[in-house]
Amino acid sequence: MPSAGLSPRRAVQLTALLALLVLYSLQLVGALLPNVPVFVTASAAGLLLDLYLQHKQAGLLALLGRVRFDVVTRQLLRDMLIVVGLVRLPDVERVEEMGVVPLLLGCYAAHFFCQAMAVMVRRSRTLPIVTRNIDASGLRLTAAPPRLLLRQPSRRLLRFMIPATLGLLLTAMTSHRGWALAGLSVTLLLSVGGAVHLIGWLLPKKRTANSEEVLAWLDGWLADYRPTVGMYFSGGASSAYQANMWLSTLASLDGRPLIVLRERFMVQKIDATDVPVICIPKVAHLMHLEQSTLKMLLHPANSGKTSQVLRIPTIKHAFTNHGESDKLSSCNPYAKAYDEVWVAGPAARERYQLADIGVDDKDVVEVGRPQLAPIRPYAGPPSPDGFTTVLYAPTWEGWTNDPGNTSVILAGENIVRELLADPAVRLLYKPHPMTGSVDPRAGEANKHIQAMIAEANAQRSGTVPGPEAAAELARCVAELEELTSTAFRRSVDETERMLLQSSPESDRAAAVETARRAWEDAYWASLPAWQHQVITSSRPAIYTCFNQADLLISDVSSVVSDFLTSEKPYAVANTSGLAEADFKAGFPTVRAATILSPEAVEVPALLSSVRNPAEDTLAAARADLKGHLLGPSDPPSLVRFNRAALELCAEADARNARAAARTASEIPGQRELSHAAEEAEMESLPPAPALEAAADPEDTLIG
Repeated sequence: MPSAGLSPRRAVQLTALLALLVLYSLQLVGALLPNVPVFVTASAAGLLLDLYLQHKQAGLLALLGRVRFDVVTRQLLRDMLIVVGLVRLPDVERVEEMGVVPLLLGCYAAHFFCQAMAVMVRRSRTLPIVTRNIDASGLRLTAAPPRLLLRQPSRRLLRFMIPATLGLLLTAMTSHRGWALAGLSVTLLLSVGGAVHLIGWLLPKKRTANSEEVLAWLDGWLADYRPTVGMYFSGGASSAYQANMWLSTLASLDGRPLIVLRERFMVQKIDATDVPVICIPKVAHLMHLEQSTLKMLLHPANSGKTSQVLRIPTIKHAFTNHGESDKLSSCNPYAKAYDEVWVAGPAARERYQLADIGVDDKDVVEVGRPQLAPIRPYAGPPSPDGFTTVLYAPTWEGWTNDPGNTSVILAGENIVRELLADPAVRLLYKPHPMTGSVDPRAGEANKHIQAMIAEANAQRSGTVPGPEAAAELARCVAELEELTSTAFRRSVDETERMLLQSSPESDRAAAVETARRAWEDAYWASLPAWQHQVITSSRPAIYTCFNQADLLISDVSSVVSDFLTSEKPYAVANTSGLAEADFKAGFPTVRAATILSPEAVEVPALLSSVRNPAEDTLAAARADLKGHLLGPSDPPSLVRFNRAALELCAEADARNARAAARTASEIPGQRELSHAAEEAEMESLPPAPALEAAADPEDTLIG
């Protein structure tokens, strides 16, 4: 039995590995004795176990692959032991006379031939770019071959070998060689047939465009579409939200927008949008943007591949970031690589100057935060007869050892305990999705908090929404899933996805937004007003939680800056060890907050001030800080953002015009003068016999 410290996943993997070794041992023992029941049972069970591992235990298969005990080795060992068993069985005809071995070797040869065809087809279908919302019919895109043939060689081998293994074992049981020959022949035909089927995708009728044709098509599409403003993004699978938060803003700008990605998987991570999406993995191909009409790129995040696009001189670059806070990470020295740094308001401008990281103040542009438009403003205190909704949204521990990054470890349980002690509080707990990923203590505290909330809910009761609310939520869920679903048939590859997504998603983004808002309304209506909530999924989004909350409790993070647009009361936990005055001086975003100590003894007074506006002494400070952090409300943020984009595009036009003028006037003139000088110098020289004698081909090659 696995030890108490072994996780269930590890226990299953260890059990499967031991079972695999035991079955091989029993197969060998059954072959050598010989013992037909043991031999047949172990052989069949080993194949079934391998099939299970292929579907359910990818981690164990990766480990076996690293020690070179992959599926081909395991199947070959299994077949070798079966042949040994047939040799040892006295009633079975001699193996060499049955022709079993040549057929078995033919099955493996056919498998490797089929795999070679699969590799060739995959390479031919791996285009240098991936697109979405772009008509790519000129690339001769076709549907993909079956997934089993194209991308699952391990499963293909095991499944195709089932007839062979079954036939060999039936021969061992009945002593009739016909079973073995029939099974091996079926396996051979399956592999050969699979290879022939794959060859069809290498013929002109189904073969996609080659790299040169694709890149030429890209140049033509860029020339026809004439993009002006784009968003550049590169990152890991969990970072897509950083780009998604800017989609609506990008789509609202004047001009012809474009999304440029670098990782192939990211194409499907981008939310519903009408904006054309193009992924260019290789830096050499990225340079095709230099010849396009693209004038500027927005950068929501820094990445190692950002420096590659910064090499293009014809494009201006603006760093928008994906959130602003007082954390040091909001003032990364990499920001000085961009032409401009776009921030929400004066606070971020001051932050960059205080950080002294090389960002010139003239390159900092205040544009507000267009994404905050859905956040509703403060509408007064909660009803005396209702519940006070408190959103506790702590950040995660971060990659640095800076104290006070997250309140979960030192203050989280105390904050939640104080909130749950108030019978008129409804708590929404939304931890950062990466909580516990660096410090295990944060993960443990997060679990304890969720257990506390579950226990508190068990002790509460009240009116529950009727079945109509649940039915409406189900309807909204179905509608939203239908609009946002990117489900494809199982055999689809990225080339087929390009074909299926080649039509622009006209108005789909607007439909998704409408459906999302309907889902949010139905979601909150379906929940009891008295019930605490733990929200760990991406929906409902943080801004929706803002609209439900009367009070926010958080840490030093961009959540605070965004919440301030509502001007509702908020509190920040101080677990940094700093005195309150020093804490406020070091982190301007907490200037209008109630500061909570790790013991959270301030929570009762905080709740009282939320319910009684006369006790709220920070209302004016919040309004002032909102303007300092997010800039003025008039003109709206989107207007300021669009104006900044147009101005940066104009700067790109001016720079490119100057560069074109220099190219047309200075460089060719220099070349012509230099060439004329060389000709004059050559004409003035006397004939050189050594040069005249250099007619020998070998001398010419050396010269």
